[in-house]
Amino acid sequence: MAKRVAIIGAGCSGLTAIKCCVDEKLEPFCFERTDELGGLWNFTEKVREDQGCVMKSTVINTSKEMMCYSDFPIPKEFPNFMYNTQVWQYFKMYADAFNLSKHIQYNKEILSVKKSRDYEQTGRWDLQVRDHKTGSEETQVFDAVMVCTGHHASKNVPEFTGQDDFQGKILHSQDYKDWTGYTGKRVVVVGVGNSGGDAAVELSRVGQVFLSTRRGTWVFNRIADNGIPADFQLASRFLRKILHTLPQETLSGILQKQLNKRFDHELYSLKPKHSVFAQHPTVNDDMPNRIATGRLKIKADIKRFTKTGVEFVDGTVEDNIDVVILATGYIFGFPFIDKSVIDVQKNKVKMFKYMFPPDLPKQTLVVIGCFQPIGAIMPIVELQCRLATRVFKGTCSLPSKYEMWADIGKKEAAMAAKYVESQRHTIQVDYVDFMDELAELVGCRPAIGRLLLTDPKLGLKCYFGPATPYQYRLRGPGTWPGAREAIMTQTDRMEYPFKTRPLPEGTETQSSHRLLTLVLLVLVIAILYQLFKSDVRSL
Repeated sequence: MAKRVAIIGAGCSGLTAIKCCVDEKLEPFCFERTDELGGLWNFTEKVREDQGCVMKSTVINTSKEMMCYSDFPIPKEFPNFMYNTQVWQYFKMYADAFNLSKHIQYNKEILSVKKSRDYEQTGRWDLQVRDHKTGSEETQVFDAVMVCTGHHASKNVPEFTGQDDFQGKILHSQDYKDWTGYTGKRVVVVGVGNSGGDAAVELSRVGQVFLSTRRGTWVFNRIADNGIPADFQLASRFLRKILHTLPQETLSGILQKQLNKRFDHELYSLKPKHSVFAQHPTVNDDMPNRIATGRLKIKADIKRFTKTGVEFVDGTVEDNIDVVILATGYIFGFPFIDKSVIDVQKNKVKMFKYMFPPDLPKQTLVVIGCFQPIGAIMPIVELQCRLATRVFKGTCSLPSKYEMWADIGKKEAAMAAKYVESQRHTIQVDYVDFMDELAELVGCRPAIGRLLLTDPKLGLKCYFGPATPYQYRLRGPGTWPGAREAIMTQTDRMEYPFKTRPLPEGTETQSSHRLLTLVLLVLVIAILYQLFKSDVRSL
């Protein structure tokens, strides 16, 4: 009899959790408290408490080839950086292609997750379920639980002196939908992360905006040299090798110089004290242009509110403020799970690979997607689900409790050394490195050295090209016959949506990023030589 697995949430994590359960012949039961799949990417005009939601104009920061599920490429016709409705459409296509919706129970909220009486023997869990349509509640028993609720739920709302006396409107960015009603308004946006930057840029087109930041930030573009998506160009194993080899100060200096070529962060009042790598990146293509118009002004941290405005810590004051938007992030947690199982303190949670509570006697409960990647989240949560379902099934073993705690401690120390101290920097992971860690446990980490010897064309693509999710379907459990073809044609899919007009005869030239591949061929002999000298798995 198949094990019953409860999946809480039908967003990007919950959908792939369902599929991974089906792949491993487990029986999934997905509970979604709203009436639609998509989670954060299901835009609604209505504000839902403790339910994160994108803005009406949100465009995703990661390109389609880097963010897709590993056995379901995004259609070539889709743009590289998709509008939020297209991201939701992709999730719907994924659900339809693998018949996932039949496993989802909508308008069902999980009130509590508790160990069953026989947990010590069976690892089972009791879930209290509320039906929002009928109001009824019932308890169901499951062999395993996958918590896929994400970390964009409860608002982080700071308190400032004088805030209660302010006569204008104060709201969190989660409650901001679009620019409607803001024409001619004077707005202060607090926080220079991605949500704050997006809201500030959008509102500066219809009103006057002041963007308040404690530390400043380094601003990245979605598009890199030659118009290629930055993550497609930079997220390669070859570049990761360089990043791990060269001193961080050297790399930070190089990248800082590159970012300042686009616009001088000091001149634009955005330059922080910390290095480029010490903070989660802010991705915004329009911010410097809006600052240059004067409709967006960068300000220091808020000192206090007045009745009609805001005073900043540098002594400057902006009066006649109509609205303050707090883009101050989220406090994540799992209030339906007993703290003895998972205890979140100041956005810090101790879990092996950010998913397994290490002290559980039976590893039958996991948290999926509780991390902040430098890159796309969808392929990583998919790998977490592939690992979790194999652990549930008994075909994959985890390290000992002591080894898991050692790994947690190592990650905490590395994060503290790299990032500025902040509630925002407690669950950071690097895309390629973390994918490889998970893949090692699953048994599907790409064998790059072997590929360079047995299938050089594919090996070169995997090592020098973007580390696309398809690489994790080449070998081991869950292989996909289409993985090689997907890798060999990934550049074609990336280029396709740009080619909307036939060029005059004689104007076409070979793309510079394709020429780069020819240059890299020269390095192959040196790479192969090094492979024979060192551990191939280090690639």
